[in-house]
Amino acid sequence: MENQSSVSEFFLRGISGFPEQQQLLYGLFLCMYLVTLTGNVLIILAIGSDPHLHTPMYFFLANLSFADMGLISSTVTKMLFNVQTQCHTISYTGCLTQMYLFMMFGDLDSFFLAVMAYDRYVAICHPLHYSTIMNARICVLMLILCWILTNVVALTHTLLMARLSFCVVGEIAHFFCDVTSVMKLSCSDTHVNELVLSGFGGTVLMVPFVSIVISYVHIVFAVLRIQSSGGSSKAFSTCSSHLCVVCVFYGTLFSVYLFPSSVETTEKDVAAAAMYTVVTPMLNPFIYSLRNKDIKGALKRLLSHRRILSS
Repeated sequence: MENQSSVSEFFLRGISGFPEQQQLLYGLFLCMYLVTLTGNVLIILAIGSDPHLHTPMYFFLANLSFADMGLISSTVTKMLFNVQTQCHTISYTGCLTQMYLFMMFGDLDSFFLAVMAYDRYVAICHPLHYSTIMNARICVLMLILCWILTNVVALTHTLLMARLSFCVVGEIAHFFCDVTSVMKLSCSDTHVNELVLSGFGGTVLMVPFVSIVISYVHIVFAVLRIQSSGGSSKAFSTCSSHLCVVCVFYGTLFSVYLFPSSVETTEKDVAAAAMYTVVTPMLNPFIYSLRNKDIKGALKRLLSHRRILSS
C-alpha cells in the first residue's frame, strides 16, 4: 500500500508527562529491562545446555523467553533512548516498525502460551500417546504456524496503518507506537483499520485464551480422576508455573485492551500497558525458575559450570 503520510516523525510523550518523573522511571525501566534480558537468556541457555530439558514443553518455553525479550525490546529501548537524549521523537518508518514488532511478539506470547497449555493437556490426559502426538515434527510445525499467523496479523495492521494520512506532527500519548494511539492522530478515515483491529485483535486474543481454558478444564477433570494424592499433586505441579504465567499475562492484557479506562489514552492506560510489555516479560523467568524444579536444577548446573570455567 502506498504511504500517504505527509509527516516524517511523531512525538512520543513517554511513560509520564512530567520530566522529573521521566528521569526516575528511566532508572527503574532500565533495571527492569536488564533483569528481563538476563533472566530470559539464562532460561534459554539452561534449556539448551541440559539434555533433560529437550522436551516439547521446554522447547516452547525457550521460544516464549525469546518472544518476551523481543516484546520488551521493541518498546522499552526507544523510550530509554528518548529519555536519555531528551529527544522524544520517532520517525514515521520507525513508528511503523515498532508497531509491527510489538504486535508480532505480543501475539507470539499468546500463541506460545496456548501451545504450552495443549502440551500439558496431552501429557496429562493422553500420557501413553504423548511422544507420538508431540513429536519433533509436530512441534516444529506448530512453531512455524505461530510465527506465520502472528506475522500475518502484525503485517496486516501495519500495512493498513501505512495507508493512512497524517497531516500534522502529533504527540502519541504513550511510550511506544501503540496502534490505537497512532490511529487517533490520522486525518484519514480509520473505519477499516478499526474494524480489522477489532476483528483480528479479538481473535488473536481470545482464541489462544479459550484454547488454554479448554485445555485446563480437561486437565482438571483428568487430575480429579487420579486416585492417589501424590499423582494428582505431581500432575498439578507440572502445570503450576505455566498457569501462573498465563494469569499474569492475560490479567494485564485484558486490563489494557478489553477494559480501557477511557476513550482517550490516560496515565492508567499507559501504566497498564507497561505492566503488559515490561513487568510480565520480567516476571516469567522468575516464575519458571522458582516454581519448576527442572529449571532450577538446570540453572544451578549452568551457573556452576560457568563459575568453574571462569576460575
